[in-house]
Amino acid sequence: MEPSPPEPEDSRYWVRSVARAVDVLELLAARPPGEGMSVTEIGQALGLSKSAAFATLYTLTRRGLVADDGAGMSRRYRLGMALARLGSQALAQTSLRDVARPHLVALARTTAATARLATLVQDQAVVIDQVGGNERVRLDLRMGSHELPHSTGLGKAILSCLPPEQVRELVGRVGLLRRTARTITDPGTLLAHLAESRAQGYAIDDEEDAEGVFCIGSPLLGHDGACVGAISITGLKLDQPAWHYQELGRTVRDAAGRISRDLGYDPDAPAVTTVGGPELVDGPAPPG
Repeated sequence: MEPSPPEPEDSRYWVRSVARAVDVLELLAARPPGEGMSVTEIGQALGLSKSAAFATLYTLTRRGLVADDGAGMSRRYRLGMALARLGSQALAQTSLRDVARPHLVALARTTAATARLATLVQDQAVVIDQVGGNERVRLDLRMGSHELPHSTGLGKAILSCLPPEQVRELVGRVGLLRRTARTITDPGTLLAHLAESRAQGYAIDDEEDAEGVFCIGSPLLGHDGACVGAISITGLKLDQPAWHYQELGRTVRDAAGRISRDLGYDPDAPAVTTVGGPELVDGPAPPG
């Protein structure tokens, strides 16, 4: 089942006052730390009358979602601490598997390949969910399997989020085991490959982990911009043209982007080059 699209603003279910309150919160969230806004500034930014802006701010302030400083004409508004409590609760209730599942189903159906979800555990990509496509030949892909980070689409997608020094440290611990004749076993070559993967938004395992099998992975980013895992599609190579894999790569990348947004990722926020914490992961927590 695919996620339902948001209701249009002319829908009978659309509550204008709630939308206005969310707009106010989003506006205040975009301000630099310590810089509040006046009622007039908020009204002008959102196209609201001063009375409408004040009524919305008054209600949000009474519920702790907005805080105010000063008095009279010098009163400034900022986000309230009640949002921190709600944010913590949202994180506690968020499951990476649950968020990703409908997107995996759609991805498997669109690409006719097996879609998989993994997170980094003890330096390897561990598969925590998968959805089979309608392949004529089924591959032996197992839940909970540990995949080497340098030779698989899932692993390389996660590595592409790390700075070079962290990649070198990780492969120094794990090694660069040769799985097939096409496996990358040179650290410098791997780093160059990861830079290319980072630029295009997806990583390709071109018969590097198993002969005759391809895997295309893309990283998932959490609310803080850190990588919390990756998704991929896996199938038989069957002499497909290069443009087909690029097309599939963009499809996987777009699906990963939708999952990341559902996890609270803001593409306009500063980038974080780490692997995320355990709060969004079902199963063992990632190291560190």
